[in-house]
Amino acid sequence: MAKRMILMLLLMVALIGGLGFVKYRQVETAIAMGASFQMPATAVTTVIAKRETWPSTLSVIGTATAIQGVTVSADLPGTVDKIHFESGQSVKEGDILVELDTRQERAQLANIEAQRDLAQVQYGRSQQLVQAGVISKSEYDNAAAQKKATEAQVGDIKAAIARKTIHAPFSGILGLRQISLGQYLAAGQAIVSLQQLSPIYVNFGVPQQETSKVSIGRSVHVTNADLPGAAFNGKVSALDSVINEQTRNIQIQATLQNPGGKLRPGMYVQVELPLGQPRDVIPLPASAINYAPYGDSVYVVADMQDPKTGKTYRGVRQQVVKLEGSRGDQVAVTSGLNPGDEVVSAGVFRLRNAAPVQVNNTVKPDNSPTPNPEES
Repeated sequence: MAKRMILMLLLMVALIGGLGFVKYRQVETAIAMGASFQMPATAVTTVIAKRETWPSTLSVIGTATAIQGVTVSADLPGTVDKIHFESGQSVKEGDILVELDTRQERAQLANIEAQRDLAQVQYGRSQQLVQAGVISKSEYDNAAAQKKATEAQVGDIKAAIARKTIHAPFSGILGLRQISLGQYLAAGQAIVSLQQLSPIYVNFGVPQQETSKVSIGRSVHVTNADLPGAAFNGKVSALDSVINEQTRNIQIQATLQNPGGKLRPGMYVQVELPLGQPRDVIPLPASAINYAPYGDSVYVVADMQDPKTGKTYRGVRQQVVKLEGSRGDQVAVTSGLNPGDEVVSAGVFRLRNAAPVQVNNTVKPDNSPTPNPEES
């Protein structure tokens, strides 16, 4: 019985030892395979860094604003009697836009004019009588005062009638009509908007560190993505006296001609403001930049050596760069790269330092300083 138990124990020890040896060999093989494992190469597109000379310009977003723009409204209450304009019409300063009903005022005017005429006759008689000593000086003064009072009342009613004829305060383009014939208008009620479109203002913000480079009379170039082929040139006409505490920008106002009224108040525009001498940069597509809080970087393709196997492969190294401005699809790199460097232009979010890559430039990202999208 004891021999049988010893034999069983020996068999169990041998079985466990055999299983342990097999498992050890499996782990050893897995470690060897892991040591020789190489990450698969990531497919990327690249661009060769080239130095270019860019004009020193600041590109910002601005807003078009009318030099003169008002909402024409009724000065006095009344009923719309005549409308002399259509929506979107071009008008000149002084053109009649709306006439309100003045029948009641004209009736009052006729009554007051009759009283004025009577007062003038009585005043003339009083002059003769006071000279003859028939009436006292106070009676003559009353007649003179009555004459002046009725003349003032006539002028007041004529002014009210004139204020019910509404004119264009300046030349410009009318907006959409907001009234109808026969409608009662309260004092101050809107009738139509009027905007002077040429010349026109463009307002935009400039960072405070660039303020010293901006001066009255500096040229600006304005474009709009919704107006392909149209460009507008103007000059800086005013700088705000304060800097915005939230954005740390100063508001700049430029004045430019607007032939055909293509730019409308409230429209967003792209403003290019020259700030100084041209500078040498290396332009890269925006997709090549890896933006990060600690610094912007790019990946440069180079021949690398695997420290484990000693084999050479195509990999990438992360390079910190300094950016300064953009133009179209391109971003200007001012330091960190050399002409001739092969820079990854797409796929940077999948890369890490020393990662193997496979260059495939069959399809490349947009890299144009003046893009013209099919659908903007």
